[in-house]
Amino acid sequence: MKKLMILFITAVIIMQAKTFKYTNELIYEDSPYLLQHAHNPVNWMPWSKKAFEKAKKENKLIFLSIGYSTCHWCHVMEEESFENLKVAKILNDNYIAIKVDREEMPSVDKHFQDVYYVMNRRGGGWPLTIILTPEGKPFFSATYIPREPKYGRAGLIELLKYFVSLKKKNPQKLQAAAKDVDKYLKLMENSSIKSKTPLKSDLAKEFVKRVAKNFDKDNFGIGLAPKFPHASTIKTLLEIYRVNHDKNALSMADEMLSSMAKGGIYDQIEGGFFRYSTDERWMIPHFEKMLYTNAELLEDYALAYKITKKELYKDVVDELVSFLKKRFEKDGVFYSASDADSIDPKTGKKEEGAYFVYSYNEAKNALEKGGIKNYKEVLEYLGITKSGNFEGKNNPYIDELYPKPANLSKAKKTLQSIRDKRVYPFVDHKILLSWNALLIKSFFKASNVNSGLKNMALVSLETLMDKFYIDGKLYHQILLGKKPKIEANLEDYSFLISALISAYEETYDDNFLQKAEKLTKEAISKFYIEDDWYASLKPFKVKASFEGNAYVSSLGVMVNNLLKLALLKEELSYQTLAKESLEDNSELFSKYPSNFPQAVLDLLAYKKGYIIIKGKNKSLEDLKKSLETKLLYPFILYKATNDDGYLACKVDVCFAFGKDKEEIIKKIKEEIGR
Repeated sequence: MKKLMILFITAVIIMQAKTFKYTNELIYEDSPYLLQHAHNPVNWMPWSKKAFEKAKKENKLIFLSIGYSTCHWCHVMEEESFENLKVAKILNDNYIAIKVDREEMPSVDKHFQDVYYVMNRRGGGWPLTIILTPEGKPFFSATYIPREPKYGRAGLIELLKYFVSLKKKNPQKLQAAAKDVDKYLKLMENSSIKSKTPLKSDLAKEFVKRVAKNFDKDNFGIGLAPKFPHASTIKTLLEIYRVNHDKNALSMADEMLSSMAKGGIYDQIEGGFFRYSTDERWMIPHFEKMLYTNAELLEDYALAYKITKKELYKDVVDELVSFLKKRFEKDGVFYSASDADSIDPKTGKKEEGAYFVYSYNEAKNALEKGGIKNYKEVLEYLGITKSGNFEGKNNPYIDELYPKPANLSKAKKTLQSIRDKRVYPFVDHKILLSWNALLIKSFFKASNVNSGLKNMALVSLETLMDKFYIDGKLYHQILLGKKPKIEANLEDYSFLISALISAYEETYDDNFLQKAEKLTKEAISKFYIEDDWYASLKPFKVKASFEGNAYVSSLGVMVNNLLKLALLKEELSYQTLAKESLEDNSELFSKYPSNFPQAVLDLLAYKKGYIIIKGKNKSLEDLKKSLETKLLYPFILYKATNDDGYLACKVDVCFAFGKDKEEIIKKIKEEIGR
């Protein structure tokens, strides 16, 4: 059998060699990003013990490049440098070149992003370029590097040659630089030593004030260009409003959500949000679409609709789900991302946004041929002009100077027909457990807007558990049809537990609750070590943080899981662990609350205290509908029992019991000070 396998692999390589001029070791990998580089002339190796042993044995520097499959500047660097024979020769002769998919190996990425931070005193990004000694110690870091000097940056060719020369003439200098990096990494780790301060109830007010300081009152959003959605911050603002009716919190969240829904960061033709806007006005996006971006914003828009009843938000929910099903869904689970770049039908080359944008004439002609008599109104409303807003073409957005055309839906279908003749951007087929779980939770939360989402969430959750939890072990990612290899990290556990708790809240099926608690115990056992939470343990031990960067903090979500399970499973130790986790970081929260949106929400939930209402399924659903109509309060849980009547409790006291629904509601209002 082994011989047959070797013969088969050899045959595959021979066939590929006939098709491609170059093939490197990445051809054996599953990651779509690594496979994109499998035919570079660079002798790439995946992250492995073998690669590092080879570097040490051959006494070669290590060139480490970290990126992901839908990253625009990763593509640029590949085209400029990694497909260039001159660059390839320098790397192949003098370096061991290692490629890493940051989504596949988040702990490797996080470790080297920290390296970049200590060396450059600012956050990094992708592609991330690290050069290491033959012993694997980093001494140089950068993000995108042009092949030749430009943009005020040194070129990759001269940098690679310089470090080769330095290694020959003065290797001690490289070793000294590597020692400095190691020293500063340790200093950074020590600077995060726990510093406690009393947990304050008014931190939510301070959070709103700090967000308001950075709020763009002209274009609505946080900060200037590039402008990110900050979905976790928006959710916290909405929940703060539900707790204490802070109108400023609601106003900022509402303005951001409305502006994004009408802007170019939202795909006005087929739905779904792009990753971020390159300008302050939400008009011109970076055209990649990430699953996590859309997962978080789906929950935000559903929650905002619940509060405001704005039809715009309901439309976004429906369109966003439609986009996800069309482009990302496969067998009940969802792909991770789609590329910013796509084939320009005129040039035949990949260009950013090529699939999404329109020239004025092609849009006008298509609308005319499609029988849209008021095409001028449609073009005006969607901001499609002769001069364009993106390299002479148009990325549609809603221009509020013009009224909404009566036949907009038909016009959008006509504009979509233009896209249908183009090639859709590359879609990364990785199925990431954490991002799928994040989406499933959002499906549950958005089922109040679209009732069909509840069943969709349940199907996806079942599929996820089946594919990722194998022989008692949870995994981080899969490609459909292949076995998973990388074990789950804290983020995977945290988001999956949250989805399972949401499933219980929607169905009262105790199996979901049992699974949530089982995984919680596993997560605590694996990632809570000597009073510290770790995001991952292999190949690097990376401490977990409450800070939400690209998306919601997994540690923040885990603390919220613990607060809920303390009541749902009547286990006070979960509440104690949640409290300790918050207290250990309390000084940071007090100084910089706007950097920790989920932690602020956790703290608010802890201080206010979750309320759990127990009763029979049908009566609970009846009470739940009444409470959601009469009381916009987020910290209420429901647990199915066989008892007659209702029992309302906090973690340490039960305060109401009876069969009278209105009386229970009255007692709850009194308890929360309404």
